[in-house]
Amino acid sequence: MRIVIHAGLASSLINFRGPLVKALCDAGLEVHTIAPDLNADEATCRQLREWGVLLHDVPLHRAGINPIKDLTTLRTFVRLLREIQPDMVLGYTIKPVIYGTLAARLAKVPKRYALITGLGYAFTGEARGKRKLVQGLARGLYRQALKRTDLVYFQNPDDEALFRELGLVPESVPTRVVNGSGIDTASFDVASLPLGPPRFLLIARLLGDKGVREYVRAAATVRTHHSDIQFRLVGDIDPNPDSITRSEIDEWIKVGHIEYLGRLDDVRPAITDASVYVLPSYREGTPRTVLEAMAMGRAIITTDAPGCRETVVDGDNGFLVPVKDADALAAAMLRFVEQPALVASMGKRARDVAVEKYDVHKVNAQMLKGMGIKLLNPQLSQGGGV
Repeated sequence: MRIVIHAGLASSLINFRGPLVKALCDAGLEVHTIAPDLNADEATCRQLREWGVLLHDVPLHRAGINPIKDLTTLRTFVRLLREIQPDMVLGYTIKPVIYGTLAARLAKVPKRYALITGLGYAFTGEARGKRKLVQGLARGLYRQALKRTDLVYFQNPDDEALFRELGLVPESVPTRVVNGSGIDTASFDVASLPLGPPRFLLIARLLGDKGVREYVRAAATVRTHHSDIQFRLVGDIDPNPDSITRSEIDEWIKVGHIEYLGRLDDVRPAITDASVYVLPSYREGTPRTVLEAMAMGRAIITTDAPGCRETVVDGDNGFLVPVKDADALAAAMLRFVEQPALVASMGKRARDVAVEKYDVHKVNAQMLKGMGIKLLNPQLSQGGGV
């Protein structure tokens, strides 16, 4: 059996889908991956080839809305799928889901699956101007792409309900909610907490709708009362229209609100050096960075928003705060500063939740079962290791 996995970012094939790709290889499938700039990512290519994956580098403008370039992408996908002749395709993130699924239909691929990992710019924020245009275009394309899929996976029930409500997934197409991408709780193992006052960390693409500005405003508030508290920010500037600018970051650094660590290939040292993980996002699929921090035994502050709220039981493994509310975020941070015992107790519970609910092998077993793929290792269906 032959499967094609469409990705919007080459590195995500390892960083986010690595265990799933490996599970498909271990199940005896011939696995092909399609992603932009794949050949330029030597580490990703090397690991995929070690697993026996066949690689296809294609042009894809992840954040653009140029119809000519997107039509070229669609044609490239169709041609490639006709050459590969897969039995099934799986796309994740917006353009691979839309154009990969449409191409699979045109190429007459028998089975077509989609994974909605989050809604992003096309669904968050006020619908006006350019954002309104993008929203309308994205919804129309989703509606066309998903109407003849065999199964659509969602990472939280709110996204599933919204797609049904907007008619983006017809009643005839089955859907299933899985617990995010899952997390390898062996690779992201418990790390000892740093000594001293709590240290806060946010890891994200530097976008407004990730709550980066609220994080910085909350940090400024906390530091007016406790100047020794550290706030760190990890992430890269994004081509998205909602991106934080370099000048904003430089100003935050200059006034001392945050320490900016840039983009990190391995976030585990940053999480190890933090006490509490913070993600004030407006909406997520299921936030991978939250799962990573939970698995490493870190208490969480996140928003009461789709995708985020599923990861935290308020007052148990962290705190939930309203979206876009920097004052509430600062108040939650101050609770950890003023009651430092919460850092350890909530961090322990966060690890327990990560193991019980978000273990990557449990998530992948559910996805493979939905696609009719039998696992060669029965341990995986029970959430065991590999």
